[in-house]
Amino acid sequence: MIDTHTHLCDPVYSTDRAMVLAHARAAGVTHVISVSETLADVIFNLKLAEIHPEVYVAAGLYPANLDLDEAQQIIEIIDKGADKLIAIGEVGLDYWVVKEEEERAIQRAIFRSFIDLSLSTGLPLNIHSRSAGKVVVELLLEKGAQRVQLHAFDGKASSAMPAVEAGYYFSIPASIVRSKQKQKLVKQLPLNAILLETDSPVLAVDPDARNEPANITIALDAIAEIKNEDPEVVRKVVTENTLQLYKGLKIDNDF
Repeated sequence: MIDTHTHLCDPVYSTDRAMVLAHARAAGVTHVISVSETLADVIFNLKLAEIHPEVYVAAGLYPANLDLDEAQQIIEIIDKGADKLIAIGEVGLDYWVVKEEEERAIQRAIFRSFIDLSLSTGLPLNIHSRSAGKVVVELLLEKGAQRVQLHAFDGKASSAMPAVEAGYYFSIPASIVRSKQKQKLVKQLPLNAILLETDSPVLAVDPDARNEPANITIALDAIAEIKNEDPEVVRKVVTENTLQLYKGLKIDNDF
């Protein structure tokens, strides 16, 4: 299994990060994509990947951060060091935090820059779209984005369908067990559009508990139940989906 969206650079793991990765391996998690929210995250994740070969790095700027200088620095790192990265992320829009239209316009401008970067480098986009799912999908389609993961999508299934038709993917966290919205979304999504994630350390089954990549199995089992499929079938399909999107992942053919 592959956790396609987690925050291993989070300080909450500072005392037991190696143990967290050991738990993940024991649960069958072979690869972890550690996304970035800041320039400091990008630097930390790159160092982390040098120590732990199962960790792959996504470099991005959290959408609520409207610092144009920081965005430009991250863009330059991605442009010059794309070979060290598996994706651009997390990037996107957040209309839950950012309410003012003037600030949302800055968000959209930064997001467009990252979409352009994805097209020029070939790196997939790992996208945050809280309370802005429909707008994010429209922007992606407008810009002709090719390789896209929409993480923890909180929009309506009807807003997701144009993205499915475009070949985009939706990653599902363990919080699906307590989210009617995500249950409805998974019911409507075709299995070949689904990936697994944890968004660790958040989006655990218990909203107040620290999440870990090992808990990806919870999302897998929930998807299998909703889809009325064998969990092993779901595991193989979502792994194939992940390898289609993240072609830089190194994995044995016999998965």
